[in-house]
Amino acid sequence: MPQAGCFSPRPTPQLRMRYRVVTLFPELIDAAIGVGLLGKAVAAGRVDVRCLSPRVFATNKHQSVDDTPYGGGSGMVLSVEPIAKALDALEEERAADEPRSHRVLLTPAAPRFDQAAARRLAALPSLTLICGRYEGFDERVRSLVDEEISLGDFVLNGGEIAALAIIEATARLLPGVIGNERSLDEESHSAGVLEYPQFTRPRVFREQEVPAILLSGDHARIARWRRREALRRTRSLRPDLFAQLELSAQDRKLLAELDTEEGT
Repeated sequence: MPQAGCFSPRPTPQLRMRYRVVTLFPELIDAAIGVGLLGKAVAAGRVDVRCLSPRVFATNKHQSVDDTPYGGGSGMVLSVEPIAKALDALEEERAADEPRSHRVLLTPAAPRFDQAAARRLAALPSLTLICGRYEGFDERVRSLVDEEISLGDFVLNGGEIAALAIIEATARLLPGVIGNERSLDEESHSAGVLEYPQFTRPRVFREQEVPAILLSGDHARIARWRRREALRRTRSLRPDLFAQLELSAQDRKLLAELDTEEGT
């Protein structure tokens, strides 16, 4: 099958996820997958990332994959046929013992991606991410996918940044990708709350001091403080998340303390 960018070493027995990206600009994916923790995961064979361009399957001499929309309108629309052929080629490449890849269409007209979606997708063995360009897709592309995802309530020039965000968010949840996997349970959105404030040296910076409790060595009090600050931050910055929390009796007690301190 013709390939277009996205270098990834041969998968190893440690392989946890196969990513396939259908994109007109594989170089955008190439630029990101070789660095940081994701780059280490690729080099170690824990994740396998490959790209395929719909241009490979264009049938005209200019290898164009877009056309004017029926009914008129501004801009160009991605044609269904090159994308369908790219997906067919990826399916033909799949080994007999490999499960079918879960196909995700990246579009602003879709449910928003969040940490719950990242955990759900990370549990799958293979993801195919389909990146848009121009004014969108021929509507019939939607019949070829399993779900549609939006990165947020804004519009990008294409789906490549969204694809990289999903690869990064899911790959870091795979076993062996993050060195200290316990940290995944403490960061923002892992338990429905934003992460508590973090501090490191120096102890005092421009008259701002590290909270004394973090220097106390009392781990129970530190854990209590961190939970309280996570609740404070979530209630203040993300009231939408806070409204969905199932508060424990201890959480309610901590919030009452915050209300007293803040005079509310």
